[in-house]
Amino acid sequence: MASPRRVGAATSKTRAMLLDRAEQLMLREGYAAVTYRALAARAGVTPGLVQYYFPTFDDLFLAVVRRRSEQSLEWLTGLLQAGQPLRALWTYVNDRTGSSLTAELMALANHHKTIRAEMAESGERIRAIVLDALSESSSNYGGVPQVVPPEVVAFLISGAFRLIAAEESVGMSTSHAETTNFIEWYLNQVEPRPLAGDQSPTSNSETVIEAD
Repeated sequence: MASPRRVGAATSKTRAMLLDRAEQLMLREGYAAVTYRALAARAGVTPGLVQYYFPTFDDLFLAVVRRRSEQSLEWLTGLLQAGQPLRALWTYVNDRTGSSLTAELMALANHHKTIRAEMAESGERIRAIVLDALSESSSNYGGVPQVVPPEVVAFLISGAFRLIAAEESVGMSTSHAETTNFIEWYLNQVEPRPLAGDQSPTSNSETVIEAD
């Protein structure tokens, strides 16, 4: 009986670098461009080394999804500490690099059940922590009387940016500025910006991946 194939350690710096390069390749050329040969060329290693860390493409893409999910959860959790959950969500979804990568992963998920399941689980976890933060907030998000549940507001805010990003990718811009301005106006009503000197996380600097 053949011995189990060796796989590179999950904590390896080389593995992390390969995931970085895979994200860059997806952002620049789309998920379909990610092959062992293309990833190896971008990383400056051999295809065999890529396959040592990721024996199958499902292994590679699952690792991309899981790492991105962990990074996103950590960043969003930090944003939510400011006590303004909708502003935190708006900052989170406005990460264009992250949104572009998510769009590629969602397109990939249409053809891979394991990726789809992982994406769904990650999305539900992220939504859950936002809804928990909203439930603990004292802000009146639906107006007086409250006509829009806060969870609906959160869904509309995140959905609005994703639609704007999708339309911009094909050259559309009608109503985008007006929608963005309205959301900013609404946030100013229910979650006024903190006074100067208050500090909270505003960018996902540790997880931004350049698409060059």
